[in-house]
Amino acid sequence: MAPRKLKIAISGLGRMGARHAINFHTRTPRCDVVAAFTPDAKEAAWAAQNLEGVTVYDDYDAMLRHQGLEAVVVATVTTAHAEQAIKAIEAGKHVMCEKPLSTSIEVSQSVVDAADKRPDLKVLCGFSRRFDASYRDAYERMKTGGIGKPSVFRSQTCDKLDPSGFFVEYARFSGGIFVDCNIHDIDLALWYFGQDCKVKSIVAMGITAVEPDLRKYNDVDNGVGVVEFWDGRIAYFYSSRMMAAGQHDMSEIIGTAGKIVVNANPQSNLVELHEPAGIRREIPGHYYGRFEQAFVTEANEFVAACLDDTELPFKVSGAVQAVKIGCALQESLNSGKKIFFDESGRRIEKANL
Repeated sequence: MAPRKLKIAISGLGRMGARHAINFHTRTPRCDVVAAFTPDAKEAAWAAQNLEGVTVYDDYDAMLRHQGLEAVVVATVTTAHAEQAIKAIEAGKHVMCEKPLSTSIEVSQSVVDAADKRPDLKVLCGFSRRFDASYRDAYERMKTGGIGKPSVFRSQTCDKLDPSGFFVEYARFSGGIFVDCNIHDIDLALWYFGQDCKVKSIVAMGITAVEPDLRKYNDVDNGVGVVEFWDGRIAYFYSSRMMAAGQHDMSEIIGTAGKIVVNANPQSNLVELHEPAGIRREIPGHYYGRFEQAFVTEANEFVAACLDDTELPFKVSGAVQAVKIGCALQESLNSGKKIFFDESGRRIEKANL
């Protein structure tokens, strides 16, 4: 008797959705991709070529009614994440939703509220770095106490410059560089410091070094943010969209007796090029090039949790805290003001001296 497979649908077949579709379709043995949703004719044509046997819908609600469907991967534009996730949950489907749940704290919380009403379902926010082998190894090493008390977390998401300027128009609905790029770094800080750590203050600043048109969307192409926690620890975030060599996402967990560094010197493989101008190595050209295997692990662990009724590696409620911090960083960036919170997490006003 063949083992049971989870019947899954992919919502959105753009760049990220297509990657998810291929991973679930060809690299996740315990599931069958049976349906997909896209209103885009080019994406539907791509699906016809690459997703054999998958029914493609141009109506999301119709896709949810696909016979036997058990789970949905939401990988559409950010503005549609929450609505589609909630609809899937209310239809009784397990959900894996790309980050962030929304660019709004309240809307993100509505996804968590919907999930709380259906404890029988698995609902996961796609923080891919949580599934990366190096970040997991760093977490386990940190827990052993070898670096003492983790006190400072420094992390960056730096994209290779896209000369097409795609990210300028993308900024209209991305939520801003801190919500879009640094949301992964924020989530990592909450993972390493503890999901329940309380924010004391937030401040951010940024520049438009290569794309001044970002200003019309209150965004920047380079941002720096600092988050202070009530337990005395701090997190420092840097985001950039203008790296020349390629993708460089790295993190440091700095403790009282040492530190752990993840991906300080990025490289695509172990090849070094010895040339007249010097010695160099190539690095991934984009985010997926660095974290491809993490996305595959994410797909397989999500499916296993749905089929075996096991715990997901982290709770979806943490995604709201990450959005809350990201939105506050974006607000500080645009207002020029430091934002303060009391020990219960409520916003408070202090005079700027």
